[in-house]
Amino acid sequence: MPWITRGLSEGVPTSRYPRQPDGYGPTWFGSVAVRSQQDTGREIVTGQVGTGSGRGVVECPTGAISAAGSQITVDRGRCILCARCIGNEPGIFESDPSVEVAVSGREMLVVVDGDSGPALGQEDDARLIQLQASLAKRTRRLHRSIHIRHVDAGSDGSEEWEIAALTNPVYDVQRLGIFFTSSPRHADVLLVTGAGSAGMLEPLKKTFDAMPSPKVVIAAGTDAISGGLLAGNYATSGGIGEALPVDVWVPGSPPSPFSLLHAILLAVGLLPARSAGATDSLDTTRPSRRPNQRRRTGRRAKRAPEGQGQ
Repeated sequence: MPWITRGLSEGVPTSRYPRQPDGYGPTWFGSVAVRSQQDTGREIVTGQVGTGSGRGVVECPTGAISAAGSQITVDRGRCILCARCIGNEPGIFESDPSVEVAVSGREMLVVVDGDSGPALGQEDDARLIQLQASLAKRTRRLHRSIHIRHVDAGSDGSEEWEIAALTNPVYDVQRLGIFFTSSPRHADVLLVTGAGSAGMLEPLKKTFDAMPSPKVVIAAGTDAISGGLLAGNYATSGGIGEALPVDVWVPGSPPSPFSLLHAILLAVGLLPARSAGATDSLDTTRPSRRPNQRRRTGRRAKRAPEGQGQ
C-alpha cells in the first residue's frame, strides 16, 4: 500500500501549534507593515510621502493607509493585501510574515510606522486590557470542548476555503477539541465571514440570539471587519460590528488557517491576548518543517512581493 510507505517516509504532517511555534516562513505575505522612519529617512507632508510619489497612500483602494504629520498608520482591518503600497513605495511599506494577527479590540488593528503594535493611547490601552480580562472571564468554561457555528454573511468564498483547511491533517483542529456544528444552539463561537450583506444581517442576528451563553463572536477577514472593497454601498454594511458585538477581529483577505486558529484560541482564552506594543510569539523567520505539506488550503500560497519579507 503506497500510503503506508509515504506516511513512513514523510512523517506526521500535523502542526504542533500552539504548543510549538509554526508558520509559513519569512516570505509569507501576512499583512502590511510600515518601515521605521529612522530606517527610511522619509518625511510626511500634507498626507503624502515627501521622499516618494505618495502613491502608496493615495492609491490604497480601501483607504487603509493614512498619513498625518510625520506618522503613517495602516488599518489592517481595511487592508485587502493588494500590495499596491509596497509596489509603489517599497522603501516605506513592507510585508509582515506574522500569522498571530488576531486582536480583541478593533483599534488594535491600526498599526503605526516601525511597529507592528497598535496606535493606541494609554486610555485606549487600559480599556482594551479590561476588555481582554472580561472576555477571558466570560469564556473560562469553554477551554475543553469548543463548537463553532460558521456563517457566511456575504463572502467572496476565499475565507471559506481557509476555514475548510482547518480540518485537514495539517492543522487538524479536532486535536485541540475544536469542532464545527450546523446548529447555533450547540455553538460556543460564532465565526462570521463576509461583508455583512443586507439580506444576511437578520439571519445573522437570529443565529447569535439562538446561541447559548457564554458565546463569542469572531469577525474573520477584512470584509467582515470593515466591509472591504464593498463597504458603504447599498447592499453591504461597514462590517459585522455594526450588527453584532464582536469579541475577536482577525484581519486578512483572506486570513490564513494559522491566523484563524490563533483567533479561535484567543477567543476562548487558550492564548494570551496581545497587549499594545507586544511582539508576536510565533517565529516566522524559519520556514515550516515541511513546506510542501504545510500549506494545504484552497488558494495558492500568498508570497511577499519581490524583494520584500527578508
